[in-house]
Amino acid sequence: MAVAARAVDGAATEAALAAVAGAFGVRRRAVTLVSGATARDKVVAVDAPADVVAARLADLLRG
Repeated sequence: MAVAARAVDGAATEAALAAVAGAFGVRRRAVTLVSGATARDKVVAVDAPADVVAARLADLLRG
């Protein structure tokens, strides 16, 4: 996922987390950064039932 926000003061990370929340249909606070705070690649956790996350991820990957 790409975001338009610049990587200044965590703006790009915050934009990415908000985009993930939107993609999974959860509130922003349900998405946490696990690792990659200063890296281009991020690992996030989505606080939602595993079956819901898996189904939505499958939908997203199908396009």
